[in-house]
This record gives sequence, structure tokens and C-alpha cells, in this order.
Amino acid sequence: MNQEKRYPLPPFTLETALEKVQKAEDAWNSKNPINVSKAYTQNSEWRNRTQFINLILNKEMAARKKL
Repeated sequence: MNQEKRYPLPPFTLETALEKVQKAEDAWNSKNPINVSKAYTQNSEWRNRTQFINLILNKEMAARKKL
């Protein structure tokens, strides 16, 4: 499968990271499924927000316990 490159590409600077996030947000807010789908690959893993935040918090709490 040939995937087109979507710029900016990593490694990111603060400026390019903000640009990438804004482009993803703009695509999502367009509510156009074609545009939204372009932000993901076939092997993207979908998570809901609570699972993602809980994962981060659990890792942070585990790291603090080691201190």
C-alpha cells in the first residue's frame, strides 16, 4: 500500500507539532469522513479519552512509586 506523506513529519519542533495538531483538529472538526480518515492509518488504534488519560495517569503513578 502506498501512503502519501502528510507534512509536517517527525521529528517535530514546537512549531511543527502545533501545526500538526491544528491540522488534525481542523480535519476532525470538518465532520467530513474522507478528511478525517486521512489522519489515520489502517493500523491506527482507537481509544476513547478516558482509557488514554487513565493509561497516562497509571504510568505516572507507577513512576512516582519507584522514587
